[in-house]
Amino acid sequence: MKLDTPRSSVQYVDSPETFQLAIQALKTNADTLAIDTERASGFRYSQRAFLLQIGLSSKEIFLLDPPALDEVVPNWQTQVSQEINDKPWLLHAATQDIPCLSELGFSSPKIIDTELAARLAGFARVGLGSMVEELLDLELAKEHSASDWSLRPLSQSLLSYAALDVDVLHELWDAIRASLEEQDKMEWVQQEFQALLSFKPKPVPDEPWRNLPGLGRIKDENRIKAAAALWLAREEIAVASDLAPGRLIPDRSIMAAIEKLPRSKNELAQNKLFQGRASRNKLNVWWDAIASSANLIIKPSEINADSIPNHKGWQKRFPEAHIRLSETRPLMLALAEELKLPVENLLTPDYLRRVCFAPQADVSLQLKDLGARQWQIELSVPVIEVGLEAAQAQINSLPAT
Repeated sequence: MKLDTPRSSVQYVDSPETFQLAIQALKTNADTLAIDTERASGFRYSQRAFLLQIGLSSKEIFLLDPPALDEVVPNWQTQVSQEINDKPWLLHAATQDIPCLSELGFSSPKIIDTELAARLAGFARVGLGSMVEELLDLELAKEHSASDWSLRPLSQSLLSYAALDVDVLHELWDAIRASLEEQDKMEWVQQEFQALLSFKPKPVPDEPWRNLPGLGRIKDENRIKAAAALWLAREEIAVASDLAPGRLIPDRSIMAAIEKLPRSKNELAQNKLFQGRASRNKLNVWWDAIASSANLIIKPSEINADSIPNHKGWQKRFPEAHIRLSETRPLMLALAEELKLPVENLLTPDYLRRVCFAPQADVSLQLKDLGARQWQIELSVPVIEVGLEAAQAQINSLPAT
C-alpha cells in the first residue's frame, strides 16, 4: 500500500501557540520518541536542521520549524530539551541526525537506530523506504528526498513527506526487534546503541582542502597551492553567502583548474571542465586565487601519526602485513556470511587492517583499544587468531632478505 499522507495527526509548529501545544504533548509523553531532521546540506553551508520531526507513540507528530521558532519563541531549544533529553529516541541512520540535534542542544540517554539494527539483523537493503516496504508492506512517497528544506514556506506535500519518516518508525522497530530476538542478536544491538551515545563526527582537519579527491596524487607544489587557494576562496564565499560550496564550483572543477595551471584569466575561462554556477560570474575571484597562490603558506604534507599505510600498497611495501590481511579477511567474510550481517558491522575494516599491519600479543585488548565492541571482539578474535597463525607460517617460509 502506498503511504502518501501520515496516518497520525500532524501539527506544524511555527508559532508560540502551536509550540505550546507541542510542549504540552511532550510533557505527557513518557515513551520513546521517533525523531528525524531535514537538513539542506546540498544547498546551504552547514548541516543545521531546517525541520525537526517528533513522533509520539500516541500517534501524534509535531513538525518543529527551527528558523520560524528562532523568530517567535525565545530559547525554544531549552524548552524542547527539557522535554526530550531524558527520553529514549528512535531514529533511522542516527549518525546523520545526531550532529544537528546536538547543535540544537538535544541529546538522549538511549538511542535506537533502526538502520543499524536492520544491518545486524541481516537485511540486504536498509534504507527507510526499503525497510518499510519489506516489513510493513507500505510504500513511502519519495518525491521530495532532494528538496531544499531551507526554503519557506514549506508546502503541504513537503510537510507530509517529512511526517511520514517518523510515522512508521515505532512499527518498524517492533518488526526489526522481532527479527533480532529470533536470531538472538539483541545483545549485539544494545552494545551498538550504547556506542551511539558517544558518537561524534570526524573533526575538521587543519587543512581540509587536502581532502580534495585526487589531490594526494599531485606532487607539484605550485598546483597544490593553487588547489588550496581555490578551495579557500570558495569556502569564504560559501560561508558568507550560506551556500553549499559545491553549488559554487564542485571539487572536480578545482581539480580541472589545476590539471594544467592557467596563465591568464582568459585561459581559465576557456577551460570547459571548470564548471559550476559561479565558475564564470566569479571568475575574477578564482583567477585571483590562482594568481596569488604562490604566496600561500601551507604545511608540508604529513602522514598522520595515528594512520597506517594504505593496504592497497602492502603487497610490495609490507609483504608480511599483506599476508596477514590476505589470510584473515576471507575468514572474517565467511563468519559475517554465517552470522548474516555485513562484514563491516562484524568489525570495522580499519580495525582489522591495523591488527594485520602491527598485531599485538593480545588481539582482544588491541581491538578494545581501537574501539571495537565486546560482541565484536568475542566473535572476531578467534577467527583473526587463526588467520594470523596461518599467515605466520607463510611468513616464516619467506626467503630471508
